[in-house]
Amino acid sequence: MGLTIGYVVRRLLVFVAVVWIAATINFVVPRLAPGDPVTGIIQRMAQQGMRIEGYEQLVREYRRMFGLDDPLPIQYLKSVTAMLRGEMGYSLSYFPAKVSELIQRSIWWTIGLLSTATLIAFVLGTVLGAVLAWHSTPRLARLILPLFMTFGAIPSYLVAILLLYVFAFGLKILPSSGAISTGEQLALTPKAMLDVIRHSILPALSIVLASLGGWALGMRGMMVTVIGEDYLTLAEAKGLRERRIFWRYAVRNAILPQITSLAIALGHVASGALLVEVIFAYPGIGWLLYTAIANSDFALIQGITFILVLSVAIAILILDLLYPWLDPRITYARR
Repeated sequence: MGLTIGYVVRRLLVFVAVVWIAATINFVVPRLAPGDPVTGIIQRMAQQGMRIEGYEQLVREYRRMFGLDDPLPIQYLKSVTAMLRGEMGYSLSYFPAKVSELIQRSIWWTIGLLSTATLIAFVLGTVLGAVLAWHSTPRLARLILPLFMTFGAIPSYLVAILLLYVFAFGLKILPSSGAISTGEQLALTPKAMLDVIRHSILPALSIVLASLGGWALGMRGMMVTVIGEDYLTLAEAKGLRERRIFWRYAVRNAILPQITSLAIALGHVASGALLVEVIFAYPGIGWLLYTAIANSDFALIQGITFILVLSVAIAILILDLLYPWLDPRITYARR
């Protein structure tokens, strides 16, 4: 195996450094935005008709409760140490709900939607790209298959708007928003599960169509580099079936960069498809981040972005350590 203890230790140290830097950036960036989140929340409460008495005292109490009256260095130490312990505090805009509870409630919707859509796009795009590059692909298929890649040039939110207009407002065969119908209870029953699937079709389809072309182009480029290699020529000379040569020799040797991209894409699953979830009002982590930014909810923004960076860092770390198993030609041992 190509792994060494020294390399594993170095990668773990890099991982810890990345997590610390992410926690630091999480603290700094939201505080660069103009305005005071506590004042904004109280003003919105007043606009909604709530009677606010002792405005200045209420602002001071809220700032003390959320630790915003401490000096910035103290806020930083408290924020980073609490986040590294998994304590993300209370949400400003959803008080008294905890940030961890809000993220846990939303992240499973996003993971279910994006992981499914990403895997479908990966499989279809990889096969499509491999078939496009293979020399024995029928000419008709070479003309038809690129048509499915045209959506790759369109951002996912524009595809979402198009699908919403056609299937929700035009044909009216699929719901336009939400994750479950109004009045329905989320449960492990065939009716409820079917309702959830119907609500997720359009968001998932917009993500698949928008990313399919990228996966196909990436795989096609890698297939072009392996076609003509000696091991393919030898396999053909041995009289192996063309299907076996295609899958076991060509695709297997060309797919490694695709696996790398897939691991990073799955790491990004926790972030959600922000604009797609906003368009469909899908209650995932992207929609939650949008509401947190709109309400200047520092704690919620920090918690969501920290989870995003952590998930990507973990995915890259695992992939880096698994590379020698995926491809025996890769080794991290010093020569």
